[in-house]
Amino acid sequence: MPEMTPDILAERGVGQSATAVPGGFGIYVHWPFCASKCPYCDFNSHVRHQRVDEARFLAAFRREAAHQAALMPGAVVDTIFFGGGTPSLMAPATVAGVLEAIAELWDVRPDVEITLEANPSSVEAGRFRGYRDAGVNRVSLGVQAMSDSDLQALGRLHTAAEARAAFEVALATFKRASFDLIYARPAQTAAAWRQELGEALARGATHLSLYQLTIEDGTPFAALHKAGKLVPPDADLAVELYEITQELTAAAGMSAYEISNHAKPGEESRHNLVYWRSGLHVGIGPGAHGRLKVGGIRHATSTERMPETWASAVERQGHGLIECQPLTAVQVADEMLIMGLRLSEGLDLDRLQQETGMSVSPAGIARAIDDGLAVQIGARVRATEPGRALLNQLVLTLSRNLIAG
Repeated sequence: MPEMTPDILAERGVGQSATAVPGGFGIYVHWPFCASKCPYCDFNSHVRHQRVDEARFLAAFRREAAHQAALMPGAVVDTIFFGGGTPSLMAPATVAGVLEAIAELWDVRPDVEITLEANPSSVEAGRFRGYRDAGVNRVSLGVQAMSDSDLQALGRLHTAAEARAAFEVALATFKRASFDLIYARPAQTAAAWRQELGEALARGATHLSLYQLTIEDGTPFAALHKAGKLVPPDADLAVELYEITQELTAAAGMSAYEISNHAKPGEESRHNLVYWRSGLHVGIGPGAHGRLKVGGIRHATSTERMPETWASAVERQGHGLIECQPLTAVQVADEMLIMGLRLSEGLDLDRLQQETGMSVSPAGIARAIDDGLAVQIGARVRATEPGRALLNQLVLTLSRNLIAG
């Protein structure tokens, strides 16, 4: 199987004739399997105690990609993202096969960003080299915590030492590496988070995703919280932890370009920017979501969540889609507000009007500014620091003031 590196893609001349999509165009590939289910996780991930039939799923990925390429032809691919689940449980040959299929179906930019999510417990140097040789040029490690006791409480299979070693392997193998941490964990102190984040920043990451722990309905953590056996930090401490996060990342030259994501200049996740800038993206695999333009109209897509049911559907009908619904102008505008205001660059009002035929009334923007939630700089509206903390309120204020024209 040929290695689908960016250099080979360039030699094939791809990316020369396709049309660039405003906001970008990405491909998301969902690998739904994990070695274990974390108690805080509500993602579409599944544990299988028998060996996963990767050949079957690769064939299904290829067929579904072909179906969606027919819906969304002629766009140049800016980014590809293998998410999960735990994509680093896939064989490198499976990743290479998916990338080969994408390159056959769409034109791909020679400098395409190709990201693969990995857990430290599944990192092995030879496997990482295989992903790199297949074309992956960015890895995102789900570290989540740098202390063994907290990792155990979060249900993670790796130790802090394994996380550190995995990140060293990632840095040595890929051009770009990121890792995730969860804070505002039960019993976490401000001093402990300051030390933990400081260590993370000192390890040479150029991108960090830093999330406050949220208790999601239907998870084991939700049941423990309801029973009073899991108590997250109170609101005052949560605010202090957030302020420490902003302070240390800013000092390291990694201010938040999005509410929970920090990067050195030029190291932002281009794939996630496709979402936040309301570009278009294909979602392939069990439980994947997408936003496509079909006949010039933006559609929301989603696929069957259960892996084996999805694979059977693809084998039967060529795809696992259970939804491909046109969105109204108001729905698209609301999505653009929700996503764009998460970014430090803010929402492009000109593009909002171009995409939806709608705009936010001057009175609505003035109200958000008067409330201290937003500022307007040229054609962009940006959330202030208080506005980020009250993002839902800001979005609601602007959404209620959408007007046609």
